Amino acid sequence: MRGIEDLVAVEIGRRGLGEVVATGHREVWFVTSETAAPDVTALATADDVFVVGVEVDGIGRTRVDLARLARAVAAADLSAALALRARCGGPPGGSVDVSASFLGRRSFSRFDVEDAVGTVLARRLGLRYHSRRSGARPPEGGLTWRVTVVGDRATVAVRVGARPLHRRTWKVAGVPGTLHPPLAAAMVALAGAAAGERVLDPCCGAGTLAIEAAHAGAVAMGVDLDAGALTAAARNGEGTPVRWARADAAALPVATASVKRVLLNPPWGRVVEPSGLLARRPDLLGREIRRVLEPGGTAVVLIPEGHATPADFQVARRIPVALAGTHLVVLVLG
Repeated sequence: MRGIEDLVAVEIGRRGLGEVVATGHREVWFVTSETAAPDVTALATADDVFVVGVEVDGIGRTRVDLARLARAVAAADLSAALALRARCGGPPGGSVDVSASFLGRRSFSRFDVEDAVGTVLARRLGLRYHSRRSGARPPEGGLTWRVTVVGDRATVAVRVGARPLHRRTWKVAGVPGTLHPPLAAAMVALAGAAAGERVLDPCCGAGTLAIEAAHAGAVAMGVDLDAGALTAAARNGEGTPVRWARADAAALPVATASVKRVLLNPPWGRVVEPSGLLARRPDLLGREIRRVLEPGGTAVVLIPEGHATPADFQVARRIPVALAGTHLVVLVLG
């Protein structure tokens, strides 16, 4: 997602997945070893991961350029990309589907790009092509290809996994305002939550932040006043050691100076309305976070763009992010 590309690059390096060679708009490019089998599907902060099959220059803005792109895909050697995908654990695919996007105005649509490339790929691979033009979601288990056109360069790449990385297998229940898992993982990374450290989410909702923290090795606890949200969180967190508690975020059942990190996606009244004490005294949330944090502890908070920074904290880092057309800011507070 837009805004956390540098955090994805850091995670790639930390996991030893390869050498980052470029970052751009919502993408990070990295090169793996020619012999290793990197576990790229373990990336927590990335929405998805693909192996580049072919890059084509000279793709302009007219429909003639679609034919040029299709010819390039038809002539490209895709064997190396498919072999690397298999080495990274990519399963065999029973069909082909394509997702495309481009920057700038063109005389063709994304569906035109998808169909032009998908028809060629399906013919080459001997598989059925599923078009997205009608709005129907392609079946899972197929080979999903991604086409991006930036300037006059088109990149055609194949997804490693059977499904996007952001669609966590554990996230089976949601609530209004539930957090995008890669953004939650990025917030965990920004907090610097180390294995064994106590981490608290005072407004946990469906539990995404606390669960991502637990997957990073932290001792996590999620609190929410909404019983339905806690039910969803417990379903999502089944099999993890996260503790759940029902309480008001302005009166947490947590001892003073007892947690090292606080992760927070609070109800700012845009999607979810504050309830309990916060409905009358929203300022109490910042005070309560300060109370439970250890000296030198860190809070990472997600707020809408333009919203006031929580009082009594110094902003150590400010990261604007964009998700589904919504502009937000991640604040690292100390």
